[in-house]
Amino acid sequence: MQQDSTQAARRFRMDDGVELVADAWGEPTHQPVLLLHGGGQTRHAWKRTAQVLASHGFYALAVDLRGHGESGWSPDGDYAMDRFARDVRQLAASFDKSSSSEAIGQEKKPVLIGASLGGIASLIAAGEADHRIARALVLVDIAPRVDTVGVEKIRGFMRTHIEDGFATLEEAADAIAAYLPHRPRPTSLEGLRKNLRLGSDGRYRWHYDPAFVRGMGQRTNDRENRLTEAALAIDVPLLLVRGGSSELVSEEIARAFVAQVPGARYVDVAGARHMVAGDSNDPFTDEVVRFLDGIALRQ
Repeated sequence: MQQDSTQAARRFRMDDGVELVADAWGEPTHQPVLLLHGGGQTRHAWKRTAQVLASHGFYALAVDLRGHGESGWSPDGDYAMDRFARDVRQLAASFDKSSSSEAIGQEKKPVLIGASLGGIASLIAAGEADHRIARALVLVDIAPRVDTVGVEKIRGFMRTHIEDGFATLEEAADAIAAYLPHRPRPTSLEGLRKNLRLGSDGRYRWHYDPAFVRGMGQRTNDRENRLTEAALAIDVPLLLVRGGSSELVSEEIARAFVAQVPGARYVDVAGARHMVAGDSNDPFTDEVVRFLDGIALRQ
């Protein structure tokens, strides 16, 4: 059984022709878990979590969202939230039926684990669908209401160097260190290389379509009401994992969310900020595994 190493990358073609790239860990016949990263990140943010999930009996797939990493860019520059939500629904639908010969016809709806952008897309995809598309939902430091100051800080960082990029990996590391002073600077820059693309001009740029960042301000109209209604419509187990030092989701916001949404609960990951899995991966993953084991999904 291949549980602790990456299988061959999987590819999923969306209805508009954009191809999404994913890495998979674990046995394909096991309960699938889709890991959907935040805006500006790539599937590599989930590697350690995916490996642990596979070792616990899940089939974990970390996906590059459209416009990010090695996935295709929207040809028309469409990065509206509805477009991401449609992608999540299409990804989820690909696991509706088991491919196992001894489990023909068995539903294989995935667990959705979404951080920030991935969480919003999952919430809309599941909450606004006309049928159940997932077995459970984990929102990573995202809720219908967020701190707008924190949002603008993140957007500001994502816009930085969007055109000119960086001359070296060291320059990019300096920018990250200034933005995330709480996180130890890595001794190797090889991991950072996966979040950057090298242009024909020899400069490194963040591994996402600049059109995604330019359109971010257009995706805020009536956001809170829409996401709240979507959350209220979800009828599967729902966990909010909050960074204990989150810039976006305060304890007050988290408590209000779970009080409003029947069956939802939340946990804090102490010391983590908005990028919870990157700040405190092991405690974060422990909480996810505990949640999934508690609802008896493992196979």
